[in-house]
Amino acid sequence: MSSDLRRILTLRDLTLLVVGSVIGSGIFIVPSVVLRQSGGHVPTAMLVWLVGGGLSLLGALSYAELSGMNLRSGGLYGYVQEAFGTFPAFLYGWTLFFVIGAGTVATLAVATTSYMGQFVALSPLGAKVVAVGLVAITAGINVYGTRESATVQNVSAWIKIAAILVMSALLLGLGESSMVASTADARGTTLGAVGLAMISVLWAFEGWQYVTFIDGEAIEPQRTIPRSLVLGTATLIGLYLLANFGYLAAMGADRVAASDRVAAEAVTTVLGPLAGTSIALAIIVSMFSAGHTVVLTAPRAYLAMARDGVFFAKLAEVNPKHGTPAFAIVSGCAWTAVLAATGTFEQLLTYVVFVGWIFYALGAAAVIALRVRRPDAPRPFRVPGYPLPPLLFVLAAAAIVANQVMEQPKESAFGLGIVLLGVPAYLIWNRKRQD
Repeated sequence: MSSDLRRILTLRDLTLLVVGSVIGSGIFIVPSVVLRQSGGHVPTAMLVWLVGGGLSLLGALSYAELSGMNLRSGGLYGYVQEAFGTFPAFLYGWTLFFVIGAGTVATLAVATTSYMGQFVALSPLGAKVVAVGLVAITAGINVYGTRESATVQNVSAWIKIAAILVMSALLLGLGESSMVASTADARGTTLGAVGLAMISVLWAFEGWQYVTFIDGEAIEPQRTIPRSLVLGTATLIGLYLLANFGYLAAMGADRVAASDRVAAEAVTTVLGPLAGTSIALAIIVSMFSAGHTVVLTAPRAYLAMARDGVFFAKLAEVNPKHGTPAFAIVSGCAWTAVLAATGTFEQLLTYVVFVGWIFYALGAAAVIALRVRRPDAPRPFRVPGYPLPPLLFVLAAAAIVANQVMEQPKESAFGLGIVLLGVPAYLIWNRKRQD
């Protein structure tokens, strides 16, 4: 993979990719959910954000060690394959292609059109056309060149960072509400409710792992990818905490907990209705950027699978002119466009997205497995405090999966069934590979 993909991505590119892949619409909406699930108690909610961010950082530290080991290409796919074999790695790649990656981009494209509706009237058909058009534009940029795609990602990531910083500064400077006063009593907050809040926070931080897929195009990947994971995740923790404090300063805890659109309402409260609409623009850029990140990174996993002989052979090709896995990008986006046009992504993603956390846990567990199996392998970056960081992240991922299974057992079983549809496909490709 690394022999014909061009190494052009710097530490700055990779760090902004981490930030851009995580910030979607969540930070503009989820803080209200977390505060409600924390019983409306501000110190508890802020502690949940801090701990959830810390757990995400533990996962990033774990993946940083793996990325520094120069393992198989394809990021998380390669880590799982190296530690646990081709079969579980294939199931992850299969699910990423058909549901998680495509479903995520389709969801973001359709959600983007809903926010565009605040500025331009869109019929249901028009919204679908625009959503498919956004997917096509993203595909075109990524096929044209990794450098061009990364530049688009950098600009949009900086816009998101600036939007959160400016918004938070204005809310903190002009807000007149107490950031801690609340009618809630901490004694009424149950452990189960805090657990739900923690899961919501972990969902809000999800996405940093995508940077690992693009190791074949990173300059000095053993140095830059570990650093980007740590720097990017630490930046996200700071931005998320700052935004939460801004919302509280503008509206107070009780109004934040009751809000369904906390960012828009907070800005409207402090600066008026016209300023409140600016949040819709920030969310549009934010969601487009998050979807763009998936298209930029995920096809590299498909390429690695194809080169291992367990996926469509055409996806292993790199365009000689543009130096990108063009067919993998176009194929993934074509399937994404089908999901966006038909609306079938909603149920698919709801059923299967939690399964991703099983593989995220396997990725962190790979640190331990490879420490045992390959103790003398070069590790330019070692997880500090090993083995606690990967163990704690595995437990956090397990909690998300267990909660989903308990809360929605039928949907979870259906989602696992979709994943297992990959078993006969793997057997067919594996047989061809052995012939």
